Amino acid sequence: MNHDISKPVPQGSNGAQDAENSRIAAIANELERLCAVHEAQSGDCQQNVSRFETEQRAAEKMAKANGYWIPMTDIFDLGVPGPSGNENDTYVGDIVVFKVNNLLNSGSITSLLNKILMHNAIFPDTAYSFYGFAGFDGRTVQPVIAQPRIASAHPATQIMIDTYMAALGFEKTSTEGRFKNATYEVWDLLPRNVLVDSEGDIFVVDAEIKHID
Repeated sequence: MNHDISKPVPQGSNGAQDAENSRIAAIANELERLCAVHEAQSGDCQQNVSRFETEQRAAEKMAKANGYWIPMTDIFDLGVPGPSGNENDTYVGDIVVFKVNNLLNSGSITSLLNKILMHNAIFPDTAYSFYGFAGFDGRTVQPVIAQPRIASAHPATQIMIDTYMAALGFEKTSTEGRFKNATYEVWDLLPRNVLVDSEGDIFVVDAEIKHID
């Protein structure tokens, strides 16, 4: 089974990132398709299994079929364990940081993948790539995403963050760390989620994002 889901695309150019974004979108679309097929075959799926569980099993099946299933027993092979947050456990490699996402904020894999695509559109300097799905067979599946490692960096100040977002065309709201423009609302942009390097460049490494209806 391979519905135009390609292998990870090496990053380093706009073309490569566009290809990776297309791959992420294809994975999200395939998960939606598999869930829809299951629901059509099962009738009222709520009588048997939740949508979340359907998506989990579809993700596991797809990952194993396409070669990006990561047994949870192998998770430490990703890199050196780093800081853990509300949503991610991190593993630090030489040039990337892997994030194993527990879906606590997103609620579903497809929601997370769509949020990643929004992040990549707004913050291309810290664009995510999709690495795989981790888990134990038949149990909870957690997406694994990768992001460039920002060397020699420290948390930005809130003033730096506000200035950076203004330069991107976002308006500051009455809530600290929350911004919006005509298309997106972005929040949780606080010093713990935004870095500044030795040259003064700003990098958003984590954010909550939604489309404005």
